[in-house]
Amino acid sequence: MLVAERRARVLSAVHAQGAVSVTTLAVDLQVSAMTIRRDLEALARDGLLDKVHGGATARRSPSAEEVGFEAKAGRERAEKDAIASLAASLVEPGMSVGLSAGTTTWALARRLRTVPRLTIVTNSLPIADLLHTAPLPGEYEPAGVVLTGGVRTASDALVGPVAVAALAQLHCDIVFLGVHGMDPDAGLTTPNLLEAETDRALIAAGGSAVVVADHTKWGTIGLTTIVALDRIDHVVTDGGMDADALQRLRRHVGGVHVAE
Repeated sequence: MLVAERRARVLSAVHAQGAVSVTTLAVDLQVSAMTIRRDLEALARDGLLDKVHGGATARRSPSAEEVGFEAKAGRERAEKDAIASLAASLVEPGMSVGLSAGTTTWALARRLRTVPRLTIVTNSLPIADLLHTAPLPGEYEPAGVVLTGGVRTASDALVGPVAVAALAQLHCDIVFLGVHGMDPDAGLTTPNLLEAETDRALIAAGGSAVVVADHTKWGTIGLTTIVALDRIDHVVTDGGMDADALQRLRRHVGGVHVAE
């Protein structure tokens, strides 16, 4: 196999999975680990991926870049739907459920419309709009939707002191958090400082905390940390998560659930 062809296949694997290990690439391409490391170094120098310990991840967005809700909604749709379906199984009728802003939590909100007698607490305008619409056959009207208020961000989240003060008065059975990135060292991160503060308040309001994040979020680091990984009770992700990443995630989080 030519060097250019091999590196193209390496890059394709990274883009498809979000993160890959040197060992996996070496086995798949039937070359030595040293050869793969040289390929990753060359691709990283060209700005095509990020080389990390033991492998590589898809190129990270700038740590302070905040993408709008509509732009994010089109990414990894199948993965988000699978994650939402599995995450919804953690919710029981009659619960109070906190949902942070985000496109994966929005997908989860759609699933929760089939669970009766829920009270939804959220700082997301799109989620509040979704739950305000008339239910479809087989769906229930939530018992109540509590919208926190606050300063609106580019991703249609309501954040800041007003949102934090509202959440401090509330108690949820379970909260679900969408994140910009997950990293074993940086923890859960976001590019927005006020959103980090609001997400911490949402976690504090919950009896248990669940992160819903597809495989592309692994190894991505935003400007500021929300909380460390070991502050989270569960992570629901998709089958694109690399086995090595899952192993590292399980060292920090008690419940790791993979939606295939």
